[in-house]
Amino acid sequence: MSQPQDESKFNAGLKKTLGLFEATILGVGLILGAGIYTIIGDVAAIAGNAMWLSFIIASIIAILIGLTYAELASLFPSSGAEYLFSMNAFNNNFLASIIGFLVVFAIISSSATVAVGFSGYLSIFIPSIPPITFAIIIIIILSIINFWGISESTRINLTFTFIEIFGLIFIIGLAFYTGSIFQSDFFEFPTMQDESNKLWMIFSAAGLVFFAYIGFENIVTLSDETKKPRKVIPKALILSIGITTIIYILIAISTIGLVGWEILSMSDAPLATAAQKAAGNSGNFLLSVIGLFATANTVLMLLIASSRMIYGIAEHGLSIPKVFSNIHRKRKTPWIAILVVMWISLFLVIVLQANVTKLASVSVFNMLIVYILMNVSLIALRYRKKELERSFSSPLTIKRFPVLASIGIIFSLILLSQFDENTIMIGLTVISGIVFLMLIRYGIDRYRK
Repeated sequence: MSQPQDESKFNAGLKKTLGLFEATILGVGLILGAGIYTIIGDVAAIAGNAMWLSFIIASIIAILIGLTYAELASLFPSSGAEYLFSMNAFNNNFLASIIGFLVVFAIISSSATVAVGFSGYLSIFIPSIPPITFAIIIIIILSIINFWGISESTRINLTFTFIEIFGLIFIIGLAFYTGSIFQSDFFEFPTMQDESNKLWMIFSAAGLVFFAYIGFENIVTLSDETKKPRKVIPKALILSIGITTIIYILIAISTIGLVGWEILSMSDAPLATAAQKAAGNSGNFLLSVIGLFATANTVLMLLIASSRMIYGIAEHGLSIPKVFSNIHRKRKTPWIAILVVMWISLFLVIVLQANVTKLASVSVFNMLIVYILMNVSLIALRYRKKELERSFSSPLTIKRFPVLASIGIIFSLILLSQFDENTIMIGLTVISGIVFLMLIRYGIDRYRK
């Protein structure tokens, strides 16, 4: 007989204010961030007008992984997320800590990357001030909002997300209004290729498109601030991926219809370029302003997710001091974790600003490894803790074995193979560094005992 788990043990004092609508919109805000505003030109350079197929493939992979996270979240609704999932699956704090800190590294470095992207957008309007200044200011301001409360952060996220969606709907509307969406060859590739090369180009571009989906897993870190998280978080995960998938595919075919892959591939601001083609300079200006909201919203969501992840690890684990799980008495937010995330983000922006884009690629590489381990965790939990109540289960199961989780592992491995040798080496170095630091930590603990 399945035994329901007491959700109170996953609630350590954070203020529960999020329902399904808020959690879903926060999820859309996490996914529908700066990525789609920047990468679509690079995707077009690889797959040409057929890039919409790459978006479909990336969305399928995101859904496969999302289903795994949805079941894991129904079992262990906690801001500890990946740390807690792997801890319960393998009963190994060392491995769980490595996975947890890999996720934290990926999220914080991504927030630094997008903050630099924000500074680039704003410097277009204020060129007299060094761009790095804007990156520093936006991280500090958004960290204050993060500290002030999840309700306040949610309201800002809702506003910014709807502005982002408006910008994307504006592009889609232009394509339908001008009729250009009905006049394109959606199977045109950059160069004449045989069929096997075309397939490789589509999958290679899908690996890049997947960058725009990174972030959906961070919805789980909001569990401690969500009402009935065991039911709400899995639904919010699936809904947010579904909503963004529809928008992404429509954007892909709309931009192709408006300007074609050649112009998209040469633009630093592809969506603004597409808007300018149909609506003139006013369209370009509008999309550039919306780009500011998109990047700021992404930074805010990443700061929230990373601070909650650190809080969750400190609350449930032995890897870092308990002080990192301290909650501010009045604001009900993990203020020490928020400060730590802010300072690390500022450090990365100031010290590594020249290499921050490469750092983001390494982060995605490491996140794919985490996704593989999460799918393995789900498989292990199906057999090791089959008695636990599941309010959501990943479909297509054969004798407890989650088939979709195994397919998710295969597709994640395919995407890993798309990275260049330099990125792979740096990614493995990051993992080695985390392992080394954890060994030192465990060595100190044993010496004290």
